[in-house]
Amino acid sequence: MEKVRILNKFFIEGFYSIVNPIGNLLESIRIHPHVVTVAGLIFSIISGVLFWKGRFVIAGFALIVSGMCDALDGRLARNTHRISPFGAIFDSTVDRYSEIAVFMGIMAYFNNPVISVMVILAIAGSLLTSYTRARAEGLNIECKIGLMQRPERLTFLATGAILGAPFDSLFNEELLLLRIALLGIAILSNITVIQRVVHVRNKLKSL
Repeated sequence: MEKVRILNKFFIEGFYSIVNPIGNLLESIRIHPHVVTVAGLIFSIISGVLFWKGRFVIAGFALIVSGMCDALDGRLARNTHRISPFGAIFDSTVDRYSEIAVFMGIMAYFNNPVISVMVILAIAGSLLTSYTRARAEGLNIECKIGLMQRPERLTFLATGAILGAPFDSLFNEELLLLRIALLGIAILSNITVIQRVVHVRNKLKSL
């Protein structure tokens, strides 16, 4: 159960088949990983503003670019031998701000109490998913498990934004797919937190 992921290996391999050539180019021109990390934050902020303005398709693509940056900065750090403790905390902190920017843009667009609750739960689940991993690693326990990790959260939101219009036309309901994506993140990210807490408890018991 701990190994179960929503995104299967074929989806992940397909994503990296697109990202890897970009990574090779960035390595060849020796772009610093922090530049890519900050670029990811900028695209997340742009995505949040576009969500706020109701430009969902463009917001979804901006979110995908942000996700690509998130995948590339760690790879660049490893392959160019620039891994450092500060780089790790810088990347993790910026990623959290990136997610909050996107969620706040969605909340601002809807301006609806129910959606706001879902956004707050999604933010809480997202932050605590990262926090539980960090705390586990502080105890020397690897904790990369869970249904709704960052790639899944980005995929849900980007899919809901980009495919929302045809989905809405099919079901005659405004922004239904985006609402479903947001609800899924709100629920599954918090389930992921529970999965990680249980995982750490089991690991500690076995020591």
